[in-house]
Amino acid sequence: MNARPSAGKAEAARTTYREALREGLRKALREDDRVFLMGEDVGRYGGCFGVSLGLLEEFGPDRIRDTPLSESAFVGAGIGAALGGMRPIVEIMTVNFSLLALDQIMNNAATLLHMSGGQLNVPIVIRMTTGAGRQLAAQHSHSLEGWYAHIPGIRVLAPATVDDARHMLAAALDDPDPVVLFEHGSLYNAEGVLDDTLDSVGLDSASVRRPGTDVSVITYGGSLPKVLSAAETLAEDGISAEVVDLRSLRPLDDATVLESVGRTHRAVIVDEGWRSGSISAEIMARITEQSFYELDAPLLRVCSQEVPMPYARQLEEAALPQPASIVAAARKAVA
Repeated sequence: MNARPSAGKAEAARTTYREALREGLRKALREDDRVFLMGEDVGRYGGCFGVSLGLLEEFGPDRIRDTPLSESAFVGAGIGAALGGMRPIVEIMTVNFSLLALDQIMNNAATLLHMSGGQLNVPIVIRMTTGAGRQLAAQHSHSLEGWYAHIPGIRVLAPATVDDARHMLAAALDDPDPVVLFEHGSLYNAEGVLDDTLDSVGLDSASVRRPGTDVSVITYGGSLPKVLSAAETLAEDGISAEVVDLRSLRPLDDATVLESVGRTHRAVIVDEGWRSGSISAEIMARITEQSFYELDAPLLRVCSQEVPMPYARQLEEAALPQPASIVAAARKAVA
């Protein structure tokens, strides 16, 4: 006979990635008067993706600031506020718009500590939505995380779970240097149960989301659910896939990746960015440089097709990594 659950024990409440991000913002705003949020539509509209909904009413227009449509201007203002002792959180609507602020991010935020001889920290957090899969066509579907991971002087994060969405912001705000936080648009409605035992997360370590023995599948951000789905399919075929969520793209946690490859001796990297010059290429290079003799098969990767992202749903799906293509790559690695 199955035991009944205890009458006094409530089932753990589920939350969405979006709600977890909002709670992270709310906690930061409550606990530190220096923290404020600024960006396009973050206030009265509640954020283009609803992350900041209700925060204007709770904290007022001095802490939740709608900005003009000028990424260079408001990212620059955020850098200035950080230099002045504040803890700004700057929201850029989607990653493609961040290119309009790339001069500020790369030439100011990332370099001022170095160029001032260690005198000027820039404690700014820049949040932005990334990724495709939502029929936003070629101008709003980029995955440019690898571009930013190329830049010394900034930390680059890609939370893929509700726990990381909830807690990475606080850790990022504690960092005295710039942090760029990528939120994949396909994850906002994703649900999960928050770990009540967590009150913080580290920012330097990858996480093994599923242990395995036959092949390491390494990914981050919005591709994690696809990889976990692929791992379930592979398990039905008797293939044990270990799933590694990078979490941080700069710095990369080489140790966790190499330990996983040392267990499985095979690796597939899944990256929604384009193949050429991608973060997947960097990971393959590091594995080759440091663990070549651990490999029993060539390294493989699954990336987006090198085309501007199509609008039509079936073409967009064909252009992106999908569970079926991840499964095919893993099967090839273990063949």
